[in-house]
Amino acid sequence: MIWEAKIVKHKGESRIAVYFEKNAEWITRFKKQADARWSNTLKAWHLPDNKENRLRFKLDLPIVLSEIHIQKIAQFKRWLSSKRYSANTIKTYSDALHTFLKYYHDKPIEQITNEDVIAFNNDYILKNKLSASYQNQVVNGVKLFFKEIQGAIINAAIIHRPKRPKLLPNVLSKEEVQLIINATNNNKHRAMLCLIYSCGLRRSELINLLPQHIDRNRGILIIKQSKGRKDRITPLPQKIIEMLGNYFKEYKPEKWLFEGQKKGEQYSERSLNLVFAHAVEKSKIIKPATLHWLRHSYATHLLEGGTDLRYIQELLGHSSSKTTEIYTHVSTKKISEIKSPIEDLDI
Repeated sequence: MIWEAKIVKHKGESRIAVYFEKNAEWITRFKKQADARWSNTLKAWHLPDNKENRLRFKLDLPIVLSEIHIQKIAQFKRWLSSKRYSANTIKTYSDALHTFLKYYHDKPIEQITNEDVIAFNNDYILKNKLSASYQNQVVNGVKLFFKEIQGAIINAAIIHRPKRPKLLPNVLSKEEVQLIINATNNNKHRAMLCLIYSCGLRRSELINLLPQHIDRNRGILIIKQSKGRKDRITPLPQKIIEMLGNYFKEYKPEKWLFEGQKKGEQYSERSLNLVFAHAVEKSKIIKPATLHWLRHSYATHLLEGGTDLRYIQELLGHSSSKTTEIYTHVSTKKISEIKSPIEDLDI
């Protein structure tokens, strides 16, 4: 009898689906199994995903980390939190460490060496064609864990580090930004998108704003503890100040500048992404634009308007000028003034 078994997600539950040619004897056997069910969707009989059934159908057993591994990951999380790493970084590093320790679940942590990290890189990351950014995250997280928690040195210099691809930032034209903003009828949504574009904000910076960060008298926006734990200020255009004034009258936020459906509840990043996606769809712009494109567009339009690159660096909160210089490659102001030599030909 030829059959195939595989682990599937069915109605939110992990199950083992078994596929075989219609056979009365096998069907009778399945009907006698505990919690065996037939699925019209899967077109297969399926059983609970447990150790016994995985062994029976020769499937890999799930790897369960030991209590020591779990405690070490928890200790690493606490250390990252005590050092005030962002929630995103804590999750990224701890998830990377979890994957790494799961790979070496049968090896004591104190016996893990540089060679093991290299082997993990080659046999897991590269073999599974995982991204270069994920590869760097794993190396960074594992290196930090061994240094701060284990008191051991992982020499990242001997571990292959992929070069980050040099991608140009995606930019919208001023006309496209106008279309997106005008496609938004809700005053709160409109104010959020306008504030991101007018001040070059990151998504997290917008939702972490408090009403007191708006300084109407000085015409500035105060951005507290953004990426790199830095504060910065950025000019706040008068038309945005007036827009925010109307927004305050209508919504009366209590804690956060932009709140969810409940008073005092912080607006979610997911909802903010959806606001932008719906506006792009309504504007009929076919570019695969994301919310971060507004920040890129702000920087590029400033550069095209003659703002010095050093000021743009400060406004965006970049630690290095090299990060800001990438916008010189997408600015069309000077490029459009270049005369092609074909214009001198009589053709």
